[in-house]
Amino acid sequence: MFVCLGMFARSVANEPYPKSPIIERIQLDWKTHRRAAQGSDNFQLTWAQDGHLYGAWGDGGGFGGSNSKGRVGLGVAKIEGPADDYRGTNIWGGVDGQNPAQFDGKSWGMIGVDEQLHMWVVPDRPPGKDYRNHYEFIRLASSRDFGATWNKSGWKFTSFDNLTIPTFLNFGRANRGVPESFGDYVYSYFIRPSDPKIQQQGNDAAGLIVHRPGTIYLARIATDQLQFGPDRDRFEFFAGLSPDDQPKWGSIDEKRPVFRDSNGVGWCMSACYHPGLQRVLICTEHGESKAGLLGVFDAPAPWGPWTTVEYYSPERPFGAKRPGSDWPWKNNVFFIAFPTKWFDGLDFTANFTGAGTGKDNDSFNTVSGRFVLRSRQ
Repeated sequence: MFVCLGMFARSVANEPYPKSPIIERIQLDWKTHRRAAQGSDNFQLTWAQDGHLYGAWGDGGGFGGSNSKGRVGLGVAKIEGPADDYRGTNIWGGVDGQNPAQFDGKSWGMIGVDEQLHMWVVPDRPPGKDYRNHYEFIRLASSRDFGATWNKSGWKFTSFDNLTIPTFLNFGRANRGVPESFGDYVYSYFIRPSDPKIQQQGNDAAGLIVHRPGTIYLARIATDQLQFGPDRDRFEFFAGLSPDDQPKWGSIDEKRPVFRDSNGVGWCMSACYHPGLQRVLICTEHGESKAGLLGVFDAPAPWGPWTTVEYYSPERPFGAKRPGSDWPWKNNVFFIAFPTKWFDGLDFTANFTGAGTGKDNDSFNTVSGRFVLRSRQ
């Protein structure tokens, strides 16, 4: 039974989409708040063929590490066990990592498909640069040994394609449970940078920001093409809807927004499918980054139509009230995700992370909760 419930902020002006017809609100039980891997952030998780969760972290030592101890720019962890009794292990990099990290970068998108793992990787310092720029380009990395080793693609998407920091749309274990109407595809969401020439650091540093105009693009690739080593031309992009509201697909130059928010979208996001609710969920920021201004949106299909589940406001950011949790806290959360392994009917366990520079929410955090459905009249 849920008690001492924290709740996402209720109706906020300028929400980009109408209220969800399915989910009335989200309840969080802050007594279940757990924290690990202090100093390591990100951790978008995928449910792999071996039954475990895998995810990448950034700028820390992973589980058992700190902001400096075991620090790598990019590491991969395995998380075993149920939501209320999980254990994290460093698979690639980090403290007591089972394998050394092979390259640097960051990732907010990983997916397990059959016995492979794939992650979208952006650079720390691009070749020839002495400053960080996660925005500059995107490569796909793949693993055939559950994260022990990774191979990066020779091709890339770049900010001049108006694409940056993507995430995968995660379904069930090893990507099973994709509805037939979605086809045999793996889907990815890409954020549009505020400027193709954007720099995170350097002379024209923008930092990690909420991008305006707030635009997200959607791409898909046939599952077998992903598994056998794709090139960038194999990705099809959402190109709008036909007169009968069916999605059209085209080249990268034909892409059209699949999601808009005039308040902006964050520099990272997460996406998953809830099989019981039969809804796609995406989560991203708006307004200001690293301030707990999160939005959760749902749709019946990867291309929409979108509705608003929850939309945080500056007056009440994510975690403003946390009855039952005594962990140190600042309003710096920028990422939240719903691991599909940890769905149990309407109950879930979400993971989130924040800035913190090695403290408070710069860590792997989990909290359990429940989707409260809208009553049927």
